[in-house]
Amino acid sequence: MNQNIESILLNTFSAQSAEELETVQSLWSGYGKISRWQLTGADIKSVIVKKIQAPTQQHHPKGWNSSFSHNRKMKSYQIEMNFYEGYALSCNAYCAVPKCYEVKRAEGEQLLFLEDLNESGYAQRRESLSLEELKVCLSWLANFHATFIQVNADELWEVGTYWHLATRPEELEKMEGGWLKSNAKAIDQKLSAANFQTLVHGDAKVANFCFSDEMKKVAAVDFQYVGGGCGMKDLIYLMSSCLSAEECELYEEEILQYYFKELSSALDINHKIIDFKDLEVEWRALYPYAWADFVRFLRGWSPEHYKLNDYSERMVNTVKSFF
Repeated sequence: MNQNIESILLNTFSAQSAEELETVQSLWSGYGKISRWQLTGADIKSVIVKKIQAPTQQHHPKGWNSSFSHNRKMKSYQIEMNFYEGYALSCNAYCAVPKCYEVKRAEGEQLLFLEDLNESGYAQRRESLSLEELKVCLSWLANFHATFIQVNADELWEVGTYWHLATRPEELEKMEGGWLKSNAKAIDQKLSAANFQTLVHGDAKVANFCFSDEMKKVAAVDFQYVGGGCGMKDLIYLMSSCLSAEECELYEEEILQYYFKELSSALDINHKIIDFKDLEVEWRALYPYAWADFVRFLRGWSPEHYKLNDYSERMVNTVKSFF
């Protein structure tokens, strides 16, 4: 396989040589890897190669190894390729994504050749963020959502996010009974019935953001679960990935205010004719529903997960009070 990658790199970039430098990351459950390749004699120094190959034996960290979960994963990689081929070029510097140089599909294998964001000035990674650093990601989300507001999710997930109810029947089955399980479908329908829909990143955790050295600019990666939805889904997932329950409680209103300020500005920049006041009212009302939807997934997938905390449970109780 490496010989094939080397050949593609030499031909695509007219390079004199191509060498694999390192494995950046192994893909979830053994479905391949992301590696950095060095080029000599080409206009660019390095390329990121994402190689997807179904494992002969599945080793999910939490034991979800069914054919259903396998098919979902394989579809997610196809959708990521569709995003880079059909949508990524619409992203501007305010919602930066890596350039896609080449896509290759073969029986049992898929290859993505992407810009090395480290070389492009986005070499910093974080596990947690201060509020000011978080705002850089909020701005990215707002600009991404504004770019794709009311855009059809053709060849993407009809409903984005990796925890979407229709793609997680096994987790719902395993979930302990109670109010949230009984009302999971109603919560999902409430989010899906929103008048204002955009494309959501679908896995907008802090680990999927690459920052500039001064933490003033950011680019996002990993578009396997991009699809239609309410922007609040990305917002709450980002918060859950880098803030404690106490920080979510403390900063909730400031985060929402900043996100909607950035969204309003981004809609103007993108010349989108949207009734922004109606959008903000609708999405603010859906904020706790997005949390409840995510909690539903966690309770079935990993009921001891640290994100099942006082704040996320309060969001569930808020939604419960509406029924």
